[in-house]
Amino acid sequence: MVLNYIWIGFFLIAFLIALVQLFMGNTDVFPAIMNSTFDNAKTAFEISLGLTGVLSLWMGIMKIGEKGGLVNALARWLSPLMVRLFPEIPAGHPVFGHIFMNFSANMLGLDNAATPLGLKAMEGMQELNKQKDTATNAMIMFLVLNTSGLTIIPVGVMTYRAVAGAAQPTDVFCPILIATAIATLAGMVITSLYQRINLFNRAIMAFVIGICALVSGVIWLGTQVDQETMNKWSTIVANVLLFSIIIAFIAAGIRKKINVYEAFVEGAKGGFDTAVRIIPYLVAILVAIGVFRASGAMDFIVGGIGKFVEMLGGNADYVAALPTAIMKPLSGSGARGMMVDAMTQYGPDSFIARLSCIFQGATDTTFYILAVYFGSVGIRKTRHAVMAGLLTDICGVIAAIAVAAIFFG
Repeated sequence: MVLNYIWIGFFLIAFLIALVQLFMGNTDVFPAIMNSTFDNAKTAFEISLGLTGVLSLWMGIMKIGEKGGLVNALARWLSPLMVRLFPEIPAGHPVFGHIFMNFSANMLGLDNAATPLGLKAMEGMQELNKQKDTATNAMIMFLVLNTSGLTIIPVGVMTYRAVAGAAQPTDVFCPILIATAIATLAGMVITSLYQRINLFNRAIMAFVIGICALVSGVIWLGTQVDQETMNKWSTIVANVLLFSIIIAFIAAGIRKKINVYEAFVEGAKGGFDTAVRIIPYLVAILVAIGVFRASGAMDFIVGGIGKFVEMLGGNADYVAALPTAIMKPLSGSGARGMMVDAMTQYGPDSFIARLSCIFQGATDTTFYILAVYFGSVGIRKTRHAVMAGLLTDICGVIAAIAVAAIFFG
């Protein structure tokens, strides 16, 4: 229901802002809106089409892992933690393996692998769902942790900074890692409060301490090597781990003496069906976001925030970077464009550009993830998913501003 109101709000606000601009003499605003509408509808289809092959690949690999027993083994190993964060899911259920694989791919920045693994996890949770059109607590916890966007090595952001000519492209590495870790922990706490999950137990505390130790270790490593070496080894490690997973799944299938090829084909058949199912949801959300941007509503909101902060006597230095933060929950490519624009306009080593980069890496695209994941299993009633996701995004934005002020202020 919340997503419904937000979707309608995008169009109504865009229409009102566009009317104001038209009365002020901007005759290009409505043509721009309509062009954006058609362009984003096309983009939604192209994204779905592009996902088809990747979905088929990973669903085929996961089917081998299921029949080979590796997913079940992984689920049993993770049960002490997962049954506390996802109490609705029975201990040792195979879906825990899919959830872990999705989180691992996200942490390594492997978006192409993370999405199909996440969709597979959603299918598993939907099988346990008694109300097929309503999101379960487990689904919501899973999506909020996804939208928190915990990424250990933000290679993409550092690459864009290198291309833009930053003196030290990796100088945002530690701030992004800290901000995204805070966002992830905040998402866990916020969703747990909604769902009345007790976080003060040994398994969850061990997980939190482990995340903090991992983040600290990567931060330390990042201070020991230069940008080129960091990018090189992060890419190598991520891809070696990814290919090792594929080999491990195939090896498990061989060990179980199953027909690996037939298992892969069986799983891959679902890739096309899933890609087709998410097209309407992607079109709906991307068109709404495109209309919102093209109408000038985004610029209006950012300008209003800047004036409000200045009126209160606050420091408005960070306001020029807010378009990236506001756009990130709506569109990953849109936020990336805002980040690049900030580096171009203010210089890659400016406070605004660095803060934009931290915003880009601190959280993930909340509405895109909700549309794709819920749409893939036919969920219409999202309950507290949108609110929990947006609150997590706000925590990530606040953390990014604070961290940027400490490192670059």
